[in-house]
Order: sequence, then structure tokens, then C-alpha cells
Amino acid sequence: MDLQTALADHRLVAIVRGTDPDAALRTVLILADEGIDLIEVSLTSADALTVIARAHQSLGSGSRLGAGTVLTAEDARAAHRAGAAFAVTPGLGEGVTEAQALGMPVLAGVFTPTDIIAAKALGVDALKIFPAAQAGGPAYLKAMRGPFPELPFVPVGGVDIAATRAYLTAGALAVGIGSPLIGDAADGGDEAALRARARAFRAVAAEVAV
Repeated sequence: MDLQTALADHRLVAIVRGTDPDAALRTVLILADEGIDLIEVSLTSADALTVIARAHQSLGSGSRLGAGTVLTAEDARAAHRAGAAFAVTPGLGEGVTEAQALGMPVLAGVFTPTDIIAAKALGVDALKIFPAAQAGGPAYLKAMRGPFPELPFVPVGGVDIAATRAYLTAGALAVGIGSPLIGDAADGGDEAALRARARAFRAVAAEVAV
């Protein structure tokens, strides 16, 4: 999987974190049905590995389904066994290097310029600015693109519709979206509202060219 190309093509990464495995699976399938192809299932979700495995089986081998909150080498190995196509981490550590060793693209969490330099040295596929809202929002992204104009940044954390537009306009390759998109769907909540939000986010992403 070419993660950078997928991020550039789709501009959105949906982050599914839920307490109900069946609802989380339905959420993944609804997002895919609505055209949000890059989906991260956080390993902090209830029975996350089973959700990933079942979603992988339903969506097929070409699915762009990732595992999030990959912290350790065992997290990376378990996500790989479950069929995750890529790994997402909140920071830099053995979860990054083990995923790379397994051939999984990595969206690695960074917060400071020092983190960014370290992530670049590791050769990660894209850099997740996290938590983006606390880092300073779109203004921080714009500032980091000064010394690092060529790097593929993906802000995550507190990204709603307005922030999606602002980050993409400021030069983000894509954005990661959790609760502002998922709502309560992964806990057994309103699936029709999830579809409506998915369409709204896709419309905003389509407004801003790479």
C-alpha cells in the first residue's frame, strides 16, 4: 500500500474508537460505503483486533484499513496478523519500527520539530501532528511547513468540519477525524447521522485541491 498516495487521493482518515465491537464493525463498513476508504480502528476499542479482522474479511484484501494506537512491537504484530494495511501511532517508538519491519506503512505521531526530525530519520510514510488542536491548530501546521515544506503532515485531534478545511488549506496532506465524524455510531448510536457526517466531510475535502 502506498500510504502517501492514498492520503493525497482521499484527504481523510476516519478514526474509529468504540465500546461495541459489532457497532464499530458496522461503522467501518458504513464509512467505506460512503467513500471514506482510509479507516483507522484504534487498538483501544473493544475487541479491536477482531473488528479489524472482520472488516478486512468484508472489505477484501485491497482495503485501506489501518490499526491505530500502535504502541508496542506486539501491537504491530497483532495488527498485521489481523489484516491491517497500515499502522498509526501516537508517537515514535517500537510500534513504528516493528510495523516497518513487517512491511506496513506508518503514519507516526509527532508534536515538536525534534519529533519531526526523528520521524524523518526513521523514514515513516507520513507524520501525524498529534494532538493537533493543542499543538496550535492550522497556524502550527503552517509554521512547521516552513522548515519542513516537503513532509506529508496529517493533523489529528479536535478536527471538525471547519478545521478540516483550514488544515487542508494550510497544506496538510490529509486530516484524521475521530468523534466529529464518528459520533456515537461505534458505540451503537445513530448510523444515519454517521452517513450524513461522512458526506459532509467528503464534500469539504473535495473543495481543497492537493
